[in-house]
Amino acid sequence: MGMIIKPLVTEKMTAMSEKFNRFGFIVRPEANKLEIKREIEALYNVTVVDVNTIRYAGKNKSRYTKSGLINGRTNAYKKAIVTLKEGDTIDFYSNI
Repeated sequence: MGMIIKPLVTEKMTAMSEKFNRFGFIVRPEANKLEIKREIEALYNVTVVDVNTIRYAGKNKSRYTKSGLINGRTNAYKKAIVTLKEGDTIDFYSNI
């Protein structure tokens, strides 16, 4: 367990969850689809139909400030988009 880092709660993922019953999660880079499916089903008591994973590479960023040019890098991460069985849903706001 512990493959899921956090759920993705963005405008795009909220629209996708309402329309297609698909939910997004940031997962550990070494997680595979079977582990992600098992953990989602155990945590949220839902039936997972499909899991799609996407790897994002970190990107170099730079900005100009008073003190000069500052260079940095964004983090690399892996995203999982989970399709649930018709009728199942996940409420991320229930424990607030």
